[in-house]
Amino acid sequence: MEYGSIEREIHVDASPEVVFEVVSRPEHISEWWTDDADVEATPGAVGELVWGDRAEVVPIAVVNAEPPRLFSFRWCHPDGKVDDSASSLLITFELTPSGTGTRIRLTETGFREMGWEAAKLEEQYREHVSGWDTFIPRLGEYLARLTSTS
Repeated sequence: MEYGSIEREIHVDASPEVVFEVVSRPEHISEWWTDDADVEATPGAVGELVWGDRAEVVPIAVVNAEPPRLFSFRWCHPDGKVDDSASSLLITFELTPSGTGTRIRLTETGFREMGWEAAKLEEQYREHVSGWDTFIPRLGEYLARLTSTS
């Protein structure tokens, strides 16, 4: 198997502007993905994603923020510290207008570059595939709820 990248794509009935807010702002991220988040959608900004009662805290570094079409960040840094010289995983949300809604394309790359042993690489890749298979549908459901009430 090729553990190079994970790609997921969904269509939502929400504008790219709304979708950008939902994938980049902490108050929305914590509704569909994490339990809490703290990040600014500004290139170079460092923040964190939090699960549980701070049981798992993962630092993230924003790479690109081009509202309303692109948001990307690096995470899964070695030793849990943001280090530009070390390998990390890159998550990119590409938002494309499509009809009355938006096509969301998520790509996560960098698995092979992490330097993990084969078993760890396979385990991490499978965990992330499973995660996105859960959270991308949750993103779509959250956007549907959000746009139905506005």
